[in-house]
Amino acid sequence: MPIPAREHQDGPVETADAPEPVDAQTPEELVAQWEAEAPPQAGPVANLAASLVVLAIGIGGIVLSVGLGVGTASSPGPGTWPLAVSVLVTVLALAQAVIGRHGGQGGEKFTRYSWITLIGFLTLVAMVVLIPLVGFEIPALALCIVWMRFLGGEGWRSTIVYSLLIVAAFYAIFIAALGTSIPHLI
Repeated sequence: MPIPAREHQDGPVETADAPEPVDAQTPEELVAQWEAEAPPQAGPVANLAASLVVLAIGIGGIVLSVGLGVGTASSPGPGTWPLAVSVLVTVLALAQAVIGRHGGQGGEKFTRYSWITLIGFLTLVAMVVLIPLVGFEIPALALCIVWMRFLGGEGWRSTIVYSLLIVAAFYAIFIAALGTSIPHLI
């Protein structure tokens, strides 16, 4: 729908066609637009592969949780909640392997943007490995910077300011206020 010409002191000024506002589209038109812009479906092999990877993570979590010590219902050990989450992940992975192998709705093919998730996971693992060695402040700050600047595309100024604020907030909550035993520098 063209925008009407505006009056200017030198006469009318023609303007370009403006995109239709989102509110003007019907729900059916929005669904059709989203489906046209969606990445291609992954298919049954990719869905099964993803389910098997999650299943392996769940089984690994169960093994590590039991190694931590599960305890009893009246006296839970450090592995109780990791075990509960790992069992849930394992059950959901098995369900996805059965249901998702038919290539159901929602599975997407891997694209170059899929690597962002892997990089985010690997940087999180690096943070967990570094915390006992150098405390949580430096790895947490590095993680925030990598995630905001390189994975999120934020500008340097907001990356630095928000990263410092996030680490300070975590320090204030978990070390100063709650007195947890997280290794820290200060």
